[in-house]
Amino acid sequence: MLLQYWPQSTNVRFMALRFPAFVFSLLLIAASFGLIFTKGLNFGIDFAGGSVIEIERPADVNEEDVRSVLQTLDLGEVGVNAARGTGVDAVEVIVIRFATQQAGEGVDQEEAQQVANNSVRAALEEAFPGVQIRSSAAVGPKVSSELLRSGLIALGVALALMMLYISVRFQWKYALGAVAALFHDVLITMGMFSLTQFEFNLSTIAALLTIVGYSMNDTVIVFDRVREEARKYKKMEPAKVIDLAINQTLSRTLLTSGTTLLALFSIYLFGGTVLSGMSFALIFGVVIGTYSSVFVASAVVLMLGLDQGEKQRREVQGFQGV
Repeated sequence: MLLQYWPQSTNVRFMALRFPAFVFSLLLIAASFGLIFTKGLNFGIDFAGGSVIEIERPADVNEEDVRSVLQTLDLGEVGVNAARGTGVDAVEVIVIRFATQQAGEGVDQEEAQQVANNSVRAALEEAFPGVQIRSSAAVGPKVSSELLRSGLIALGVALALMMLYISVRFQWKYALGAVAALFHDVLITMGMFSLTQFEFNLSTIAALLTIVGYSMNDTVIVFDRVREEARKYKKMEPAKVIDLAINQTLSRTLLTSGTTLLALFSIYLFGGTVLSGMSFALIFGVVIGTYSSVFVASAVVLMLGLDQGEKQRREVQGFQGV
C-alpha cells in the first residue's frame, strides 16, 4: 500500500554530502575506539569466564533479596537481574552472574568454579525453600579466551573473503570500498556495545557476522548498478554516475531495511533477555550498514577513481552529458 506513495524516481545528490558524512564517520570511529579502550566491552561468560545461574523468581522475592543472600559467599562482584523467560509458558526469572573464582593451592580452576556454583545453589535452596533452578553454566578462563580468539578470527576471515570476492566480482577499488564499509560497521557497532554495556558474547559475534553479510549484500547491489551506469554514461561526471546508481537502488534498499527492522524490533521487544543483545546488534548494524553502503563504500570508490570502461559511447536521447 505504501509503495504507491514512493516516488518512481529520486534525485538525491548523495556524493555532495560525502565530506560531511566522512567527518561524521570519523567521529563515530574515534568515539568507538575511545569507548572500547576506556570503558571496554561487557564480556559475557562466553569470553570472560564465570558462571550463570538462572532461577524462577520465588513469590515475594526480588533481586535485592537474592543479592543479600549471595553477599555472604565471598564470590566477588555478583550480578543479579530480573527477566522474563521466553515461550508460551514464560515465567519471571532471576539471572545470577559471577566471575571466575580464584583457585586455591592444589585446587583445579574448574573444580573451584564448580564449588562456587554448588555453594550458590545451596545458599539459594536454604534461603528460598523449593526454589526452581532452571539452568546453571560455568566457563573456565582458558575456554573463554579460546572462544574470544575464535570469534575474532571468524570476523577477520569473513572480511578477508568478502574483499577477495569483491576483487574478483568487480575491481580492487570496489573491494577497498566494501571492506572499508564493513570495518566501519563492525567497529561502530562494537563501540555502541561498549557505550550501552550490552553483554558481548557468542551471540553478538554471530550478529556481527550477519551484519557483515547484510551490509555486503546491500553494497554489492549498489556497486553492480554503479558499474552498469558507469559503462553506459562515459562522459558523465563520476559523482553523478554514483548518485544515479544509488537513487535507482534507493527504494529497494529502504524497503528491505525497513521490513528487516520491523522483524528485529519485534525480537528485541518480545524476545526476552536472551535475544536482546543479538537483536540490538542487528538493529544497529542494519541502520549503520545501510548508511555505509551509500556514504562510505561508494565514496571510497569515487575517491579512488571510478573506472568508466573503454566501450563505445552509447547515445541516450534527452540525457545530457553523453
